Amino acid sequence: MANLLDIRRRIRSVINTRQITKALKMISAAKLRKAQDRALAARPYAQMLTNVLKSLVSRAEAYDPDTGEPKHPLLAQREEKNILLIVVTSDTGKAGAFNANITKAAMRFLESKGANTIDIEAVGRKGRDFFRRRFPAAKLQTPSLVENVESIDVAPENTERAGKIQIIGEHVGVLNKLRFAQASTGAESVIRRYCREEIDSVYIVFNEFKSVIAQRLIVEQILPIGKIGEQTIRLAEEMTEEEKKRAKEAAVHAGAGMRATEGAEGQGSEFGTSQVDYIYEQPPEELFRDLLPKYLSIQIYRALAESVAAEHAARMTAMDSATNNANDMIDSLTLTMNRVRQAKITKEIIEIVSGAAAM
Repeated sequence: MANLLDIRRRIRSVINTRQITKALKMISAAKLRKAQDRALAARPYAQMLTNVLKSLVSRAEAYDPDTGEPKHPLLAQREEKNILLIVVTSDTGKAGAFNANITKAAMRFLESKGANTIDIEAVGRKGRDFFRRRFPAAKLQTPSLVENVESIDVAPENTERAGKIQIIGEHVGVLNKLRFAQASTGAESVIRRYCREEIDSVYIVFNEFKSVIAQRLIVEQILPIGKIGEQTIRLAEEMTEEEKKRAKEAAVHAGAGMRATEGAEGQGSEFGTSQVDYIYEQPPEELFRDLLPKYLSIQIYRALAESVAAEHAARMTAMDSATNNANDMIDSLTLTMNRVRQAKITKEIIEIVSGAAAM
């Protein structure tokens, strides 16, 4: 049995660790509220843009009536040979299985597309480090996506493939200071490659966040654009009941609440289905061509914003579990310490009594 001094040292060590995990939990709870506010603030714009596009689809022909070909390249359906996969992870750890689940889902997707050539865009340090250990990187250039952010992209038309599966982009620090301009810049790069037919489809792997207890890991196809306003999900993993229970307890302890990022759509939801004949300043076809790239940008921004919220929710839950484990360990060590101290006192009393009896 350990001596009393060692047990006291270990208790102090666990108490210090508990203070750290509790602080991290509260920080994540505060950041989670900000991330939810950001997602909610972007939702009216995204919803109205979707509704306008729905309205335009009903008033403008998206496909040529004679040839059946799409009038916008983002609607073009091609045989899937070259794939772009965007993987959104976090820059830091201490979030439980958050990053591991995302990379596992990405690896399952890569295995399912074994016959295709795949380019990987890694958003987040954890995903970048994971794929760097497994796949080669194309010859990378360094145009900055945003200032003071480590971001590396490749110009595929000027480089040879490093392998059947290769890393063509690394974006670290983007999620810490997320802005719509970043998603728009990334979407423009993706659109250029798709219009040049360098890639035939685009998928994004991320954690879809609705509330603390309503999250799912999904692989969503964002190009080619299918039906406006509907997600094309290729893989989805829901939270287990145990994970929901832990997340709910963590939210209650941290005071984060369980507010959902999805709110009422309001009157804007009627815009796309209304039979009123709207008068547009530009022709509907021209508006449709200009708004489709913005629609893709908001889809990418939504994925990044929800991933940030899901990351903080996962870290809050993990740190709450770590704090509870530290409490249990302190209780157990305190009990052990009391037993050791009592045994020591009992032994000393027995020695004193034995000595007195011997005299």
